Amino acid sequence: MAEGKTKLLIVEDDESALRQLRWTFDEYDVVTAGNRPTALEKLRAERVPVLLLDLGLPPDADGASEGLAALSDIRDLAPETRVIVVTGREERKHALAAIDLGAHDFYQKPVDADEIRLIVARAVRLHGLQGEIRTQARTQDPEPLAGIVGASPAIKRICRTVERAAGSEISVLLCGESGTGKELLARALHALSARAEMPLVPINCAAIPAQLLESELFGYERGAFTGALRRTLGRVELAQGGTIFLDEIGDMPVELQAKLLRFLQERVIERVGGRVAIQLDVRIVCASNQDLAAKVQAGTFREDLYYRISELSIEVPPLRERPDDCRLLALHFFERFRKQAHRPLRGLAPGALAALSRHPWPGNVRELENRIKRAVLMADGTKVTAADLELAVQGNEPVEPSLERTLAAAERSALLAAWSEAAGNVSKTSKILGVSRPTVYKMLRDHGLKV
Repeated sequence: MAEGKTKLLIVEDDESALRQLRWTFDEYDVVTAGNRPTALEKLRAERVPVLLLDLGLPPDADGASEGLAALSDIRDLAPETRVIVVTGREERKHALAAIDLGAHDFYQKPVDADEIRLIVARAVRLHGLQGEIRTQARTQDPEPLAGIVGASPAIKRICRTVERAAGSEISVLLCGESGTGKELLARALHALSARAEMPLVPINCAAIPAQLLESELFGYERGAFTGALRRTLGRVELAQGGTIFLDEIGDMPVELQAKLLRFLQERVIERVGGRVAIQLDVRIVCASNQDLAAKVQAGTFREDLYYRISELSIEVPPLRERPDDCRLLALHFFERFRKQAHRPLRGLAPGALAALSRHPWPGNVRELENRIKRAVLMADGTKVTAADLELAVQGNEPVEPSLERTLAAAERSALLAAWSEAAGNVSKTSKILGVSRPTVYKMLRDHGLKV
């Protein structure tokens, strides 16, 4: 890159137009491409703040289909890049279609040098401002690992490990039961790395049918199979420059593991139905709730792949082994959901906290979050109780006092005493209690009593 110059990628197949644009932008470090594949190759190789895109690209130089397809691929591959499209005066509808696809701006041929310089300078300035905002947001975050709540020695140790690993390119494997927060740790690892401004692309290997997983990971070419109507980039390619998070990698089919291993060794992929090797710069972070070493012994997971993805292995303990973290997380979720639901609740009752500590939490943090959310919405008293959480209460556990429950019990006791004294007569009961007959009927209904 030229010293001190901003890089500008121009995608244009007309040599005369290209010469004019080079002259117009002599203060920029200009890189050129004459077609869609070359443009995508340039974008994979380095970051470009602004890109000029002629919609009339081969093989549809007289139309806009290839240019619009290129725009879609560029937005997928480099979402931070500002794309300015080029159209003729009779092609305004194509410009509007490009704006719908995510183009930053457009200009019409013939080129006015001052006008296009102004448009590009504005796009470069906006790109820089967005980068500054993202940087400030990261540096102003008071939490070293955003989203991680916990004070147990195990969690503190994991956080320090993630912080140290983030600055390197080491492959990280997060192990632990479902719901322990492995994806949160993967996101923290990415956010603290030098790749933070580039995409973090997650994919759950267990949630996608085996026959579709390869095309989902590596993409496919048009016509590769029935229904493949256009070239589609895979998740690995969409993560170019950033991180791909392979969750539940233990469920990846053995035959696909070989292709993933090749990518890890050579950083090269081929789309399904393609023959072109695509060089990529992507960091791999994996997670599994299974014992991968045992799967290696059983022959259902490749040993060479296991060692490739586990250069650093982090074991995330289940929630039942972290009772202090359980309470902290419960209070954290309570406060979040209380504010969201605008409920005037005052906290968790002592019985609820005791029940939280006893529960084995087979679903880990995810189960805890769901129980707290439901309890905040359904609680009748001023505090969330063990019953609200649908957790067992021990017999010797103190019941949290509640003004609402106390008043209801006193009203029921007075009603039953008056009702008994009046021998079931509503008029006499109303006189004894000093209330009207309709009020007596209402009290009887409220307490499940019949006349």
